[in-house]
Amino acid sequence: MESHPEIRDSVRALCVGFPGEYWREKDRNRDYPTEFVEALTEAGFLAVLIPEVYGGSGLGIGEASAILEEIHKSGCNGGACHAQMYTMGTVLRYGNNAQKEMYLPKVASGELRLQAFGVTEPTSGTDTSRIRTTARREGDSYVINGQKVWTSRAEHSDLMLLLARTSPRDIGPKPHDGMSVFLIDMRAALGNGLSIKPLPAMINHSATEVFFDDLHIPASSLIGEEGRGFRYILDGMNAERILIAAESVGDSRWFIKKATDYASERMVFDRPIGQNQGVQFPLARSHAETEAANLMVEKAIALFDAGEPCGAEANMAKMLASEASWGAANACMQTFGGFGFAEEYDVERKFRETRLYQIAPISTNLILSYIAEHVLGLPRSF
Repeated sequence: MESHPEIRDSVRALCVGFPGEYWREKDRNRDYPTEFVEALTEAGFLAVLIPEVYGGSGLGIGEASAILEEIHKSGCNGGACHAQMYTMGTVLRYGNNAQKEMYLPKVASGELRLQAFGVTEPTSGTDTSRIRTTARREGDSYVINGQKVWTSRAEHSDLMLLLARTSPRDIGPKPHDGMSVFLIDMRAALGNGLSIKPLPAMINHSATEVFFDDLHIPASSLIGEEGRGFRYILDGMNAERILIAAESVGDSRWFIKKATDYASERMVFDRPIGQNQGVQFPLARSHAETEAANLMVEKAIALFDAGEPCGAEANMAKMLASEASWGAANACMQTFGGFGFAEEYDVERKFRETRLYQIAPISTNLILSYIAEHVLGLPRSF
């Protein structure tokens, strides 16, 4: 039985207004799906995790996951706006009252978009402890210098959550000490020390490079305590991984239905190709793998919403769901054959989109390293 059926029904109804033709045009022109994001905002779906006192729905990661799964299961894509759901979590959990009262109601209403998360850098990759972007305190300001890469939606966001070093890596007892989190108003910063460069990629994900050149921001932009920023973003990373896992489950279910429908109708040698076990078995296996991955997603959701540690479960959910969706994508492409490469069926677009989740927001190998060290107790490999 599906969780949160009322939410899912509402999301499905909304997505009907954004069929494959809409997404193909956006993909072809590298356009941002503004109309889709505005519809989700107006329906309140992007404010689901913000407490009611700040104008949100005050619901949990389970409801947020149901929304994103249904978006992807309907053939749409939540990548343009899913960060609006979870990026604010760092402000909610660690910001002061003034910051929460100033920003969260406007994020909930959609008046402000908080979708840009500046962490990854060209030289550090997934070794976050080696980021080089710095924030130097000068009186009532911080001066930011550095560069971020693969910062999605920076051109379509008003605010950015930025991770920067406020002290060198070798000063603290741990390599992740000395990093701080800032909430930057990009509207004021753009052209005044902040510049954004689009980064064309295989999928239409509004990826950018962001450059900081003596950008002065108010000291009040600091979230929480200086030097504890990495700890602050960890909870947000778990939320992100759970939500990405839900999107992957949605993708997988879209591929399986698309392929089974086609296999039931496509006639070759006077019989539907779905009658052939060579077509049946990959789809059946994909279904089993998807349902198994979804169970891990549900376990991670239950732990997260209960306030329990869920790092291992969030990582495993993301890995298993992304692998299930990629397996389903390949099975669907093989079922369609040459027609899978034709834009009109949306298979090739979704094929490209779901491939991302083997790499982002964390690669499969990093998840395996985490499990080996933190779950199995094996020596750290790097």
